[in-house]
Amino acid sequence: MEKLRIVFMGTPEFAVGILDTILQNHYEVVGVITAADKPAGRGQKIKYSAVKEFALERQLPLLQPTNLKDESFITELKALNANLQIVVAFRMLPKVVWEMPSLGTFNLHASLLPNYRGAAPINWAIINGESKTGVTTFFIDDQIDTGAMILSSETTIGDQESAGELHDRLMQLGSETVIQTIGLLEKGNVATTIQKEDYESKTAYKLNKENCKIDWTQSVTTIHNLIRGLSPYPTAWCIICDKEKEWNVKIFDVIPLVESHSFEVGQLVCSKKEIKIAVKEGYIQLQNIQFPGKKKMTTAELLNGIQFTNEAKAY
Repeated sequence: MEKLRIVFMGTPEFAVGILDTILQNHYEVVGVITAADKPAGRGQKIKYSAVKEFALERQLPLLQPTNLKDESFITELKALNANLQIVVAFRMLPKVVWEMPSLGTFNLHASLLPNYRGAAPINWAIINGESKTGVTTFFIDDQIDTGAMILSSETTIGDQESAGELHDRLMQLGSETVIQTIGLLEKGNVATTIQKEDYESKTAYKLNKENCKIDWTQSVTTIHNLIRGLSPYPTAWCIICDKEKEWNVKIFDVIPLVESHSFEVGQLVCSKKEIKIAVKEGYIQLQNIQFPGKKKMTTAELLNGIQFTNEAKAY
């Protein structure tokens, strides 16, 4: 049995959980590839990726190419002499990279492929009100998330579950599935399934300001799914307007309430400790929110410092 020499490629926290599990299972990681450092935040301080932080802590050889086709990077990658590459939440690889190791390059994707190919599968599964999701390992080819599938593992999605909670569960499930996949490759015992091109399959589009904005004319369930599907990051948002004042507000957590009322859609209905926003078939009761320049807080905390009039509306 050939001894594995693994190169791991990934960037966010989700990938760290997988890399940590690979090391805990005593596999040799000969190199880690992650995104180049970027300035972030108001001070534009240089920020390391979560995978870089972890690789430095574990003293793993690290490469941060800006161009994956660059000859000097290809030379450095070849010099690591890996026979397997594992990719988790990284970026599209050129053929010269993914075909390099003798055992191939496989990716872990946080959905049940071919559903939710793309950048944000965890978020969209919740936003679209799915009752189940999972993870899939597959061999990388020259398109995005289309390669031959190796293993998949399924889990249910809770009615109240947020993207953050599902992220952590799928990181655990993904870790187990990656270890199982490595075991099959080690024994030369891999059977793959070609992905069917299903035109009804859903896409995990990149999240942006526009598709994270709450539309208060939608149903209670649709709004609730959007908010939990974007919590805690990148977070659903809306504008709250009260007379001359206007705030761009992030909403992290709500309670959906189905009941009849006579308020206009978007109307804020406030008591001493509660804020509800009227929608067509009920209310969205705000639990945790963030106003500009403030920290995340409960509505009770917010109402200690601000009082809304009867004219306050969300849109």
